[in-house]
Amino acid sequence: MLAEPLSTALEATGYLIDGAPAAATVSLQPSARSSGAPRLPSLQPDAWWRSGGPRRFGGGFGASDLTVLFKFTDADDPAVAEWQRDVWNLGSAPLLWVVSPDHIDIYNGFARPQPPGTAQANHIRRFGLHPEELDHLNNYAGRLAMETGQFWQRSTGVDRSAGVDRVLLRDLTALESDLVEAGLDHSDAHGLIGRTIFAKYLIDREIVTGNRLEAECGHLDLAEILSNRDATDRLFAWLRKTFNGDMFPESSESPPDAEYLRRVARFLRAESPDGQTSLFPYRFDVIPIELISSVYERFAHSSSNRAGGRKEKDSARTQGVYYTPLTAVTMVLDEVFEGLTGDETVIDLTCGSGVFLVEALRRLVRLKANGKPPTRSMVRKALYRQVYGVDSSESAVQVAAFSLYLAALDLDPDPGESDSIRFDPLVGRTLLAGNAHEIEATDDGERVLNTGSGRRKFDLVVGNPPWTYKGRAGTAARRQRTPGEYRSPRGVSLDFIHRGLDFAHERTRFGVLVSASPFFARSGTGLGAAQACVDSLEPVTLVNLSELSHWLFHKANMPAMALLAGVPGGRTASMELVQVRRSPEGDRSRTISHSLRDVSTVPTASWKRNQGLLKASFLGTRHDVLLVDGLGKRHEPLGTRLKALGTKLASGAKRGNESADTRHLRGLPYLSTGRLGRFDVPADLPDFDWAVAEHPRERAIYRSPIVIVKESMDGPRGGSQYGRLVVAVDESDLVYKDAYFGTSLCGHPPDLAYLLAGILGSALASWYLLMTGSSFGVWKRILRLGDISAMPMPDLEAALRTKAGARVARLARQFHERPPELGDWLDLDEAVCDLYELDEEERIVVRDGRLRASWQWEAGREDAATRAGVSDLREYAHAFLLSMDAWFRAAGERRMRAEIHDIEDDAPFNVVRFVLEDHPPPSCVVVRQAGRLSSLLDEIDASLGTSLTRELVGARELRVHGNREIVIVKPAARRHWLGVAGLGDARAVLSRTYGRAGRPPDTVG
Repeated sequence: MLAEPLSTALEATGYLIDGAPAAATVSLQPSARSSGAPRLPSLQPDAWWRSGGPRRFGGGFGASDLTVLFKFTDADDPAVAEWQRDVWNLGSAPLLWVVSPDHIDIYNGFARPQPPGTAQANHIRRFGLHPEELDHLNNYAGRLAMETGQFWQRSTGVDRSAGVDRVLLRDLTALESDLVEAGLDHSDAHGLIGRTIFAKYLIDREIVTGNRLEAECGHLDLAEILSNRDATDRLFAWLRKTFNGDMFPESSESPPDAEYLRRVARFLRAESPDGQTSLFPYRFDVIPIELISSVYERFAHSSSNRAGGRKEKDSARTQGVYYTPLTAVTMVLDEVFEGLTGDETVIDLTCGSGVFLVEALRRLVRLKANGKPPTRSMVRKALYRQVYGVDSSESAVQVAAFSLYLAALDLDPDPGESDSIRFDPLVGRTLLAGNAHEIEATDDGERVLNTGSGRRKFDLVVGNPPWTYKGRAGTAARRQRTPGEYRSPRGVSLDFIHRGLDFAHERTRFGVLVSASPFFARSGTGLGAAQACVDSLEPVTLVNLSELSHWLFHKANMPAMALLAGVPGGRTASMELVQVRRSPEGDRSRTISHSLRDVSTVPTASWKRNQGLLKASFLGTRHDVLLVDGLGKRHEPLGTRLKALGTKLASGAKRGNESADTRHLRGLPYLSTGRLGRFDVPADLPDFDWAVAEHPRERAIYRSPIVIVKESMDGPRGGSQYGRLVVAVDESDLVYKDAYFGTSLCGHPPDLAYLLAGILGSALASWYLLMTGSSFGVWKRILRLGDISAMPMPDLEAALRTKAGARVARLARQFHERPPELGDWLDLDEAVCDLYELDEEERIVVRDGRLRASWQWEAGREDAATRAGVSDLREYAHAFLLSMDAWFRAAGERRMRAEIHDIEDDAPFNVVRFVLEDHPPPSCVVVRQAGRLSSLLDEIDASLGTSLTRELVGARELRVHGNREIVIVKPAARRHWLGVAGLGDARAVLSRTYGRAGRPPDTVG
C-alpha cells in the first residue's frame, strides 16, 4: 500500500485515480520483487510511469522507454545519491520523484550522478503537498504533461545528451584514445576494452562472484586484477575458455603490457592520470543489456572510422553503415513481432554489432516463456537455432557474438559459476562473415544457409542495411549483378530487401530500415526501384523517419524510412503510411513516437500515377492529398507549360572542374549566391568574369525577361513572407549561379514573367512543394529543378487574360517596386487561389500549408509547439463548422455551433465542443472555464458517460460523440489546432456518422 503523501501526490498529478493506476502507463510496486519492476538494487520504486504503456515483448525495462520513478521516504537522510546512480544507469528515466511527508523533490534522471553529499546538483525543483503546490507540480510533470510532451517544453535542463549511453560512449572513446596514444594498437585497445566491459558485467551482476575471482585471479576487484598482469592473464584466459574463442579473437592471446592494463584500471576507479578520483558512475547490474550492446556498437563504428592504418573499405562510414539507435530497433520489432509465438527464426543480413539480433533474441524468449520465467534450455535454443546474422565485417560479427552472449546471460533464470555460462561458438555457425549477396559461396555460408531441400528460409528478415552510394561504377556493378531489375542509383539499402526475399517463405515478415530518398525521388530509376521493392511485398507499411534526421543517423547523407512488410500473395494494392513527426520531447529524449492522426493509406496505383501523392499522404492530411491530386488532374506541369512557350526551367552556371569555355557569357551581369531577395534582383551586380566553367550553360537561358528562383528556401523569421520561395524577375539579361533556377521568357511580354513569379511566390507554391518536393520537407530545405517543373500550372498566356491572372502579375510587378507588407502577401495568396479556382476548404489547406512549410526551421517548430490560443481555436472551429455546415446544408439537416473552452494557460490539452442546433446559423462562442482542465474533463465524463482521463494516453486526440454534441480533446500545442486539422476532424465525424448509410468518405483513385 502506498504511503499517504505519495498517494496524495500521485492522485493530484493524474497518475492515480481513486488509488488505482489512471492508465496502462502507470504501475505500482506491490512487492520488492514485483514482476516487471525495474532492476534498481539501491532504489526500489513504489510506482512508475512509462511512455506508451507496458512493452508487449521486451519484458522488464528497456533503455528505449521513457520512465518516471516515484519513491517515498521518511528517512532524515535518504540515500538520494545512490538512488540517482541507479536511475541514471537505467538510461530511460528523465525524472526521479522523492516524496517525503511534507514535500516532493524532483531530480534530473538524465544528469550524471554525483558523489554523496553533492546529490543536490541534480535537483530540479521542490514542491509542497498543499493543493496550490500540487497544481504547479501537475502542470510541470503530471501524467498529462508527460503524456503530451508538455514537460519537455518547460524543462530545458533535462536532456538525454547527458544520459548513460552518451557518457559511457565518450568515456570508452577517451579510454581508447589514451591507450592508443600510449602505443597500443587500435584493434588491441578495442579488444581489451571489450573484454573489460564483459568482465565488469559478469561481476556486477554476480554471475561471477568475488569468491570465484579470488580463486581464479587472487583478487576480489576487477580494477585490482587489471593492476596485476598475471592476474589479468588468468582472468582473460578463463574468459577465452568459457566463451570458446568468440570473444574478440583478433586481440592478442596474452594481455597487453602492464602500463596499458593500469590505464584501464584507472578508468574503473574513475582516477585521472594525476591520481585524482571521482565517482565511477556505471552500474552494469542496472544498465539494460540492449543499451550495453548499442553503446558497444557505436564504439565499434567510431573505432573503425578513426583507426589508423586500416584499409578504406573497412571503414563503417565508407560502407554507409551507421549505428542503429535502440529506439529505432524497438519501433521496428514492435511491429514485426506482433502476434508471433516465439518459435520463429530471424535473420539480419547486415547485422553489424548485433543490436537487432539481441533484441530479437530477448523477444523470442519472452514470447516462448509466455509470462513465466524462461528456462536455460529455452534461451539456448533461441540463441543457437533461431537467430542468424551476416555481415561483411569480421570484427562486427565478433561483437555481435559478444552482445548475444550478454543477452543470453541476462535472460538466464539462474546464471551461476558452473557450465551455465559456457557457450558454444556462434561465429561460423549462426553468425557469418561475408558479403550477404554472395554468402552461400563461402564454406560457412554454404553449410549454414543451405539445407537438403534448398536455401534456408526464415520467418523474419530484419536489420539496418548500408545506405552508401558508391558512384556510377558501383551502381553499374549492382545492376549487372541483377540485370533487368531496378536498382536505385543512390544507395544500396533496397538491394537487401530483394536479397532478403531469397530467404523468405510465404509468411515471412520484413522489418528493415532503409534510405527514404528513393521513395520521394523524381528520377525514373530511383522511384522505379522503390516501387519495384513495394511490388515485391505485401502488405507494406512505410514509416517515414525523415524529420528525425538531425539525431537519427545524423551522420548519414540520406534520410531514413522503416519498411515493414510481408511476402505477397498478390501485388500490393495499397500501403499504410506512418509519419513520425519531430517534436521537442523527441528531440531531447531521443524517442520515436506517433499518434493515430499520423497514419494514412495510399493506393500504390495512385503513387505510380502521381509521384507526389506518397509524400503528401505522409506529411499532409486527406484534404492535402485530394488537392494535390486534383491540381495534377486539372493542370499541366510547369515544365510542360514552359515547353509550349519554347523555353524551359534551367539550373545556372556551375564552376565545377572548369572544363568549358565561357566567353559567350563574359560581360553579362552576374547573380551570385545570396544576392537574390524576394522579388528583388540587385541593381549593382558585377560582370560575369569566369574564364572557364564545368557547366556555363547556353546563352539562351540568360535572356530577359527571366524568372529566377532560389534553390534553398528561406526560414520563418516572422510574418507571412517566410516559408515561401524566393523568386524574382529581371528584365535585363544576366547570368545566374547554379544556386538558382531560371526560365527565360524572351519573346514574351514581361507580364507573363511576373505572373509566373507571383504564382511561385505564393502560399500555394509553398504548400505544393512541401507536399511533393523530393527534398524540402524530407530532410533538406532545398528545392530540386524537377520539383518546381512538376508544379501544376495553368496556361500562362490564357491566365494572363483573366482578372485573377492579371491581378497576380500586377501584384508581382508591384512587389519589385516596393517590398510587400502583410496585407500584400494575403492579397497575392487570394489572387492565386482565385486563379486556380480553389474553394474555401482548399484555401484553408493552402494557407495552413505555408505555415506548415515554416516548421522546417527551428523558429517555426517552436511556434508550432506553443500553446494554441483562442484565435487559433477559432480558426480550427471555423474550418470544422465550414465542412459540417456544407454537409448539413446539402442534407437539409440541422446546424452546429462551437464552444471553445478557455482553460488555464498551462493546461496540456485544449477542448472544443460542437453542439447540434435546430435553426441558428453556425457560430463560435468562447466559454470561460471555471476551475482547471481536470474539472472540465470530469464534467464531460459525467455528461457523456466517458472516462477521458484514462483514455488520454500519449499525445492522443479524442473525439467523443454524444447524442447532440461532439467533444474534441487534443494536446494544447498549436500544431494540433490548424484549420486543416478542423477539416480533417469534420471529415472523420462525417465518415463515422454517415459511412454506414452508404455515403463513403472521399477517396483518391
